[in-house]
Amino acid sequence: MEQRLTDMEMLIMHQGHVIEQLNEVVTGHQNSIDRLEMELRVIKEHLLGMNASDNRLPGEEEPPPHY
Repeated sequence: MEQRLTDMEMLIMHQGHVIEQLNEVVTGHQNSIDRLEMELRVIKEHLLGMNASDNRLPGEEEPPPHY
């Protein structure tokens, strides 16, 4: 009976360690996701701020010389 309790305690300790490791992985992934979302937001803002020309409408733009 005492051996079973010891085995269960060891299993619980091992599971606690695994849970801590998984939590570190999930936290790292969330940090990466947050950073990538911020970078994507900056890129979107940059692209939205770009105009083909300040003087002409998009339909009036001339094609580049290589066309």
